[in-house]
Amino acid sequence: MGILDIKDVGKRFGGLQALSNVNLSVHENTVHAIIGPNGAGKSTLLNCLIGKLIPDTGSVMFAGESVLGRSAHEINQMGISRVFQTPEIFGDLTVMENMMIPIFAKRDGAFELAAIKSFMSQKDIVEKAEEMLVDMNMADKRHMHAAAMSRGDKRRLEIGMCLSQEPRLLLLDEPTAGMARADTNNTIDLLKQIKAERDITIAIIEHDMHVVFSLADRITVLAQGTPLVEDTPEKIKGHPKVKEAYLGEAH
Repeated sequence: MGILDIKDVGKRFGGLQALSNVNLSVHENTVHAIIGPNGAGKSTLLNCLIGKLIPDTGSVMFAGESVLGRSAHEINQMGISRVFQTPEIFGDLTVMENMMIPIFAKRDGAFELAAIKSFMSQKDIVEKAEEMLVDMNMADKRHMHAAAMSRGDKRRLEIGMCLSQEPRLLLLDEPTAGMARADTNNTIDLLKQIKAERDITIAIIEHDMHVVFSLADRITVLAQGTPLVEDTPEKIKGHPKVKEAYLGEAH
């Protein structure tokens, strides 16, 4: 049993069986990577984990509770945060204002963006946002409009926004997609720091094997909607089934 347990999950879209009998456990305080060729079912599985999709069969349990049928806000309140492929930040707001939003939402629930000024002066929110900006090494960018930042800094900000809600599980959907190598390496370093300093579990979907092998404690390889193999990074490298899934033939 892990902090996240996926059992016998299946999902069909018309004639396409996107997931079939998926079983895996993500253990607490580890980094678990889910990889696979295009069309393997990675995004479908992730959407089942956050309540965006409900599987046709099986269960998804987080800390002993089902996530199925819950709203995005309810899943967030359970302690699950997600970083999307494209950074989801408010480009017309400053870095500081962006950081305050999830802190307010976690404490008070839904918010209206038009009412953002109403909580900007609340001392506890301001102090926590300032602390998180320091942790993310972004304090010097607090007054910058988020749209003006590099993709790497936008990603750093989004990760900080997720962490400000103190999640137990952080889901990362291709966090380095579209980044230059320098930004990718900076993101890897940031995630290593988060792993070392925080009581948090990370599940990551990623195509960049440099990122996966730099971070993961365990790797699950999906192929055609079902787990092909799960093991440590050292044993995944060069695994004949993995080569077959990616290259079409064993080598």
